Amino acid sequence: MVHVADIGMSRAADSDILHRAVIENRVCVTLDADFHAQVATRGARSPSVIRIREEGLDAFALAALSQTIWHGIAEALENGAMVTVTERSAHVRRLPILD
Repeated sequence: MVHVADIGMSRAADSDILHRAVIENRVCVTLDADFHAQVATRGARSPSVIRIREEGLDAFALAALSQTIWHGIAEALENGAMVTVTERSAHVRRLPILD
């Protein structure tokens, strides 16, 4: 897992972070709904994005949660997906999102 601050992108625009994720074949994990919106409205097939909808997680808790759910969503992420994770569930939508 790489944090945007570790690669000098802590102040980067969401679109730049998404672009870098595409180039590096990474999955974006975020608390920000804007990432899902940008991927969906572009009709993009990648990158996959996981939106965590649980407030107050530190980096270690976020990493632990991601590892816990990963086995259930890994295949979808490899093929392009938007995943919304709540306290109780992980909702997967395959990319691209079409009208």
